Amino acid sequence: MARRRLNPDTSIGERIAQRRQLRGWSIRYAASRAGLDPSTWSRIERGITSADNRFVLAEIAAALECSTAELAGVPAGSADPEVAAALAGVGQVREALIDAELDEPATCAARPLPELGRLADTEQAVRLRCDYAGALRLLPDLIRGLHALTHGPDREPALRLLVQVAYDAFVCLSSVGYVAESWMAARLGHQAADAVEDPTLRGFSGFTLSRAAVACGSYRRALHLADRHAVEMDEHTDQAGALEMLGMLHLAGAYAARGLRQDATTHLTEAGQLAGRTGETDTHCLYFGPTNVRIWRVSMDTDGGDPGQAVAIARTTNPLLIPVAARQSLFYIDTGRALARLGRSKEAARMLLIGERTAPQRVRASRFVRETVRALSARPGAELHGLAERVGVA
Repeated sequence: MARRRLNPDTSIGERIAQRRQLRGWSIRYAASRAGLDPSTWSRIERGITSADNRFVLAEIAAALECSTAELAGVPAGSADPEVAAALAGVGQVREALIDAELDEPATCAARPLPELGRLADTEQAVRLRCDYAGALRLLPDLIRGLHALTHGPDREPALRLLVQVAYDAFVCLSSVGYVAESWMAARLGHQAADAVEDPTLRGFSGFTLSRAAVACGSYRRALHLADRHAVEMDEHTDQAGALEMLGMLHLAGAYAARGLRQDATTHLTEAGQLAGRTGETDTHCLYFGPTNVRIWRVSMDTDGGDPGQAVAIARTTNPLLIPVAARQSLFYIDTGRALARLGRSKEAARMLLIGERTAPQRVRASRFVRETVRALSARPGAELHGLAERVGVA
């Protein structure tokens, strides 16, 4: 059977150039708006410098007065059958989120809470494997079913479960490039947590909302949300899971601060100290602890201008201490991207291929992986022909 070839998508650099030209702006003027050197902007447009830096892309999008999603384009590998199946499920989840306004009547008959609890466990297990197609198929019934239960005697446990399901929806939607829908999911979870009035659950929903703002490229809003909820959470550290949640909020704050080119030291120090107190945990399947703090630092240094430090941290990090593909794959992806920035093509390719083996859909759907692969494919020794085809790079 002949192997299907994937059509390459327009690069991020080409979309940046098109957007700038529509404005009628010179490279020098556009770069000045973003605080970038004009030569850096020019190299990104021409594909000489890979456009896979999340923080730089946010600065360029702000300068061009558009969203990062507009510049990033469609999900990579969208002709891959599994990624295509995930994209096909987005519309039904979007409709379920619209239907699930807490003050609106239910749109389906209520189902028993234990049944929905089992379905939620299944969906979460699928999501943690980064099987976004499978999770997105399950989410509409879960969201509508839990929404129906919020109008009856099982309101509080349904709201609690809805906060977790909304987080899973945010992860799946943002991972396949639907960032506005991921914000809708995060907002639903935040509303559900407010209705329960549980400080730790509210902190979890605040973390989700902050990360959804980052997915949309709104780092200032993300930092505000993380800081506000961290202050609230700091008053309830005697509750179960509170230290882990406070730690995650500090990580979210650190990431947003780095995206704004601000000092993230205080947030990272707080997160590290909290991780030392909690050890490795699995609260809300966020896996806060020393290993996850290091994985977050790899991500921040990769895009924050110090890929050498990212690789140094990666060398002393064992991602297998966190037993889920969702965290392991991020480690491999970002370590690969850092190595690519250092010109270590063969090692970068190896990390990306391990990431793909760990979580195929995540890697093949990532627009940033596609840009890294695009740059690596032009270098000798990377040996990424198969992955390049799977993510849609000619």
